[in-house]
Amino acid sequence: MNILSCKPPGEADTTAISPFHRRPKSIAIQGFTVTTQTLPILKAEPIEKMTKDLGIAPPEMIFGDNFVEIAHEGTPWKITFNAFDALDRVDKSGESMLQVAYSKQWQKSRERAHEGIKEIVKPFDWSYSTDYTGTLGPGSRPFEATTKRIPTDLLKRPDPILFYDDVVLYEDELADNGISMFSCKIRVMPARLLLLARFFLRLDNVLFRLRDTRIYVDFGTGEVIREYQSKECDYETVRQVGCYVALHAIIWLMSFSRLWP
Repeated sequence: MNILSCKPPGEADTTAISPFHRRPKSIAIQGFTVTTQTLPILKAEPIEKMTKDLGIAPPEMIFGDNFVEIAHEGTPWKITFNAFDALDRVDKSGESMLQVAYSKQWQKSRERAHEGIKEIVKPFDWSYSTDYTGTLGPGSRPFEATTKRIPTDLLKRPDPILFYDDVVLYEDELADNGISMFSCKIRVMPARLLLLARFFLRLDNVLFRLRDTRIYVDFGTGEVIREYQSKECDYETVRQVGCYVALHAIIWLMSFSRLWP
């Protein structure tokens, strides 16, 4: 099993937020098992626990029970994407906080929404930008730095899709001034799989930001490749290029069209 990465990992262990209520979806294929779970947003009690554990105000919509997991059946290796660990990678120092007029408006909205939870409104990156690239399970072989890329030509083949899911981990409308969202899409074909974990930020009149993690698994060789890319552009530059709606779609599609039909 060959584990390769375009960026070294540095993630915390997975933390359970609340008990699961439904059976997850799963597929086992050629020595790998893919498991996903999509449930409604967390209720007040688990949100309060997550808030205290994270030390920051939570997004408007937290899907704390949702996850995507890829596990190798012959070894302890597995990688999981979940909301808690994604939010735990948000800057809590406030050093990377976007200094714009909307930040005060957002903070006031959070104070109203979480009046019963004390000591949560403190300086941090209120856009919920995260560089989360997944959580490796205990005993998992770490990724090794490489220049090898995901084989896009193989992913463009019209192979049948045996398993597909779209899992949202968290979302916030930033006091009606944009959107911040972390989601995962995974598709499994007979010979390979691809997972796209995406953080997307649109802050109106300020900027667009994309942070993508792709996990590629070749079932024949057992090779796993992880790629991480970060892109952003100021809002005015985007507007100067053309129509907002059209360009928004172009930015969205260009960022993953080479790997995601």
